[in-house]
Amino acid sequence: MPRRSKQQPTKSIKSTEQTELKFPAPEDEKLEVSAMETWLWDAACTIRGTTDAPKFKDFILPLVFYKRLSDVFDDEFARHVEEFGDEETAHEVIEADHKDAITTGRKDRMVRYYIPDEYRWDKIRNHGEEGLGEFITTATRKVTELNPELKGVLDIKDYNETQSGQRTLGDDRLAALVEVVSRHRLGLKNTSPDVFGDAYEYLLRKFAEGQGQSAGEFLTPPEVGWLMAEIIDPAPYTTIYDPTCGSARLLIKPRLVFERNYPDQKSKAPKLYGQELNHTTFAIAKMNAVIYDFRDSSLEIGDTFLNPKFVETGKGLMRHDYAVANPVCYLKSQILRQMRRFKKCWF
Repeated sequence: MPRRSKQQPTKSIKSTEQTELKFPAPEDEKLEVSAMETWLWDAACTIRGTTDAPKFKDFILPLVFYKRLSDVFDDEFARHVEEFGDEETAHEVIEADHKDAITTGRKDRMVRYYIPDEYRWDKIRNHGEEGLGEFITTATRKVTELNPELKGVLDIKDYNETQSGQRTLGDDRLAALVEVVSRHRLGLKNTSPDVFGDAYEYLLRKFAEGQGQSAGEFLTPPEVGWLMAEIIDPAPYTTIYDPTCGSARLLIKPRLVFERNYPDQKSKAPKLYGQELNHTTFAIAKMNAVIYDFRDSSLEIGDTFLNPKFVETGKGLMRHDYAVANPVCYLKSQILRQMRRFKKCWF
C-alpha cells in the first residue's frame, strides 16, 4: 500500500504534464484547410491589440513558414536516421553535404533547407520568454545565411523591434504566439502545399477585410486562377510570367495544372518568372514557391515598368510563352504608369 500511494502522485503529475504540453503534435496529424484557417486566426488574435492589424501578418507568416521549414527538416532527418542506422551518422552526412553545398554554391542534396540543431523549432518553443524576440531574429537570420535562397523571405522581420522606445511585440505575447504556432505539425505528411497556400490567402483576405479593403487588389479568386491555368494548359519546357505576381498563387497554378496533366514529366515543367513591388508580398511569393518546392522559379522585387528585372543582354525584355496577371493589379499599374508619364498626381 505505501508503495502504491507513493507512485500514484508521480503518475498523476506526469499525466498532467503530457496533457498541457501540446508539442510536438502527433506525427500522423493531417491538417485540413478549415483547421489551418482557425489556427492562423487564433495566432492573429493572440497578438491582437499589441500591433496594428496590417502588421499581424508580418509577425505570423514568417514564423509559421519557419516552423514549416523546421518540421520538414525534422522529417528528412528522421528519414536519414532510418537510412543510415543512427542519428550521429545521419547528422554527419547532412552536415558534410551542407558544408560542400555552401562552398561550391550548389543546393543541398540531403535536405531541402538546412536548419542547425540550435535553431530548430523545439529550441524556439522551449527558449522561454526572456530574450525570445532577439533569439528568433537571430535564428531566422542565421538560417537565411546558411540557406541563401531564403534571403528576403525568412529574414524580413525583426522580432525585437521597438517603436518610440517600446517593443512592438513584447516577449510575453511573442511566447504566446509561438505556443499557438506550435499547436500543429507542418511536415511533409501533415499538410499539402495547397492547404498551406489556401490558408495564407485566407489570412491575407481577413486582414484586408479588417481594413475595409478588397482582397482583389492582391489576391485573384481561386476559381479565376484555375480557369486561367486550364486555358493556358502549358506545354513542356515553356515559361510563364506574371508582371505583378503578388503572393505568386496565380503564377503557380498553371504549373500545378502541368504536373497534373504530365505526372511523369516534372523535369520538363514550365519555369516560373514573376516580379512584385511590395516587399512583404514578395516574401510571401517566395514562401509559396518554397512550399511547393518550385526551387527553379525566378522571382524578383521591383517596379515592373520602371525597373523590369527579366531582360536579355542585347535583346531587351525577356520573352515568355505565357503570361498571367491579376486584372486589378495590372490595370492599377497601367494607370500609375500613365500618371508618372505625365507627371501628375490625382490622389
